[in-house]
Amino acid sequence: MRASPASSARSAARCEPGGAEGSLSGLKRGLRLPIRGVLANRFGAQRPSGGPPWKGLFIRSPSGQEVRAVASGRVVFADWLRGFGNLLIIDHGKGYLTIYGNNESVLKQVGEPVRTGDAVATVGASGGNMESGLYFEVRHEGKAFDPMRWVSLK
Repeated sequence: MRASPASSARSAARCEPGGAEGSLSGLKRGLRLPIRGVLANRFGAQRPSGGPPWKGLFIRSPSGQEVRAVASGRVVFADWLRGFGNLLIIDHGKGYLTIYGNNESVLKQVGEPVRTGDAVATVGASGGNMESGLYFEVRHEGKAFDPMRWVSLK
């Protein structure tokens, strides 16, 4: 879904990928976002279509860019899912999951371990969004929370 130009301008920020060491179970500040792009929609923002608020981030980026794991863990889901497109979910232990959706392709399989910074998918537009980018969400014990509390935009 497309954000209105006004809401995109308010919420847009430059994002850089990376791989800060540490796991989500420690919730170390300074985790890097999984791709380089423009932060187009933030956690809790209302959708222009009137749907539910965003439970994660949408980072606009060209198709084909590698999506990097923000922390070490194990892949627990790697398949297409309605509303998310090609989706990858990584379990980081202690009830923490990261969710990477709208991908062009998924590079890992269920059961595979991943390390911080590993390429796990490529950016696309498979989730029904009108533009290429990554949908990124963090959950603890099934509840989505604002990833911006733990990531760095540097």
